[in-house]
Amino acid sequence: MNRYNRRVQVPDLQLPKYDNVEERVDREEGDDSNNNGVPRLITTENSVSDDQEPFMGVKVRRKASRHRDIKGDYLDVASHSYLMKILQKQGDKQVLFADKVLKFTGSGKMKQRILLITDFAIYIIDPEINALKRRIALAAVEKICLSELSDNFFAIIIPTEYDLLMASTRKTEIVTVLVEATKSASDYELEVAFSNSFEYNADAELVKVIEFEEVEGGVKTRITRK
Repeated sequence: MNRYNRRVQVPDLQLPKYDNVEERVDREEGDDSNNNGVPRLITTENSVSDDQEPFMGVKVRRKASRHRDIKGDYLDVASHSYLMKILQKQGDKQVLFADKVLKFTGSGKMKQRILLITDFAIYIIDPEINALKRRIALAAVEKICLSELSDNFFAIIIPTEYDLLMASTRKTEIVTVLVEATKSASDYELEVAFSNSFEYNADAELVKVIEFEEVEGGVKTRITRK
């Protein structure tokens, strides 16, 4: 039996345009690396309206998220030499999204992480030690799981590895960017699955279930071992 109650395909969306522009990146004090010639993200502000709703009306969205400007890079990646070094080492040049998120560990703890999405991969970076914790190729992502309620949770399902459960107030933008980036990179349309209860692999040998319930004043979330 399929563990997801509802699946939809995200339609074509009007996203902000990103251009590859060769631009000098100033080095931080004490940084001996040479960042000349590194392409830098150029963003244009764009307002997401109800007509551009990427979830086909299935998702119940908060009023504040219905008309939110899309910026893409909320961290100014080019101004952080350690982020630029990570991208250079991996050979990625175009940043589509960058922001801090909450990531849930296998033990259930919440950790603040930097989420970077490029045109080829997803990066999870620890901002406390400026270290790359995980890089996932977009081609390895099978689907994204969301509830049908107005919460901030989303799970990225990676069959060849363990999954990612995260929370962000910019969840809609993250999902939209992932769908469009995957489609551009591989001509594959990433699946977005909706259910108020779904499973995810918290680590290689641990399956958890996350359940969502609408209650007065918000959404109640419960995470248990399967």
